[in-house]
Amino acid sequence: MSERILLKLGGSVITDKNADCVINHDQISSVASAISRAGTRDIVIVHGAGSCGHPEAKRYRLDRGAVAGRTEGIYVTHRAVSRLNEAVVETLRQAGIAAAGIHPFHTAVAERGRLLSFECRHLEKMLMLEMVPVIHGDVVMDLSDGACIVSGDQLVRYLAVALGINRVGLATDVPGVLDGGRVVPVVTPAMAPALQIGSSMHTDVTGGMRGKMNELLGLAQAGIGSEIFHVSRISDFLAGTSTGGTVVKGE
Repeated sequence: MSERILLKLGGSVITDKNADCVINHDQISSVASAISRAGTRDIVIVHGAGSCGHPEAKRYRLDRGAVAGRTEGIYVTHRAVSRLNEAVVETLRQAGIAAAGIHPFHTAVAERGRLLSFECRHLEKMLMLEMVPVIHGDVVMDLSDGACIVSGDQLVRYLAVALGINRVGLATDVPGVLDGGRVVPVVTPAMAPALQIGSSMHTDVTGGMRGKMNELLGLAQAGIGSEIFHVSRISDFLAGTSTGGTVVKGE
């Protein structure tokens, strides 16, 4: 059985977070080329929302949930992230990758802001057919709060366990977890409290780097390690060589 990989593309990598829903098509093309050259099979791609979703979610205060008669933000936010997902999928397909977009809005349920369930049987079948599911941060129905935002990082944590992922990599716009300007080579749950990790400087309703680390540390405690690295090192990650980034693992 081949090694199963999950690659997460940060929203700040594939969009310009300083403007509303400006998609970085050149960067997506570069990523697609790297994946195509690697010839990687049995891969799941997750991407963040970046400027296609975070501004809308903040504008409509989806972090506070939703109530009857005030649901416009659900549609507007999902439409924005779907537009980004379509661009990513189309570019991957142009590079010869059998990508297909999957929307959490249609397949996931949350409770109190945490992912409660996500249908994965169709993802398993897609992987068996050598298709590449491309999943994104999205607004989903929340049993307690009406609706909430489920980040790409929360999806990484859930799907890595549910799909039996062997290796998890997060491609970002920084070379790894930075503490005082230097890359921290390894992070474990015991080390994490001492690190000075900031939140995103951009509009981000999902917690920025600190939110990312919380998800990855939870994943590490479930026995699955991960790597955070600069997007330019995707080829290294897919090849299984050093990315120069940060490895997050259990004790």
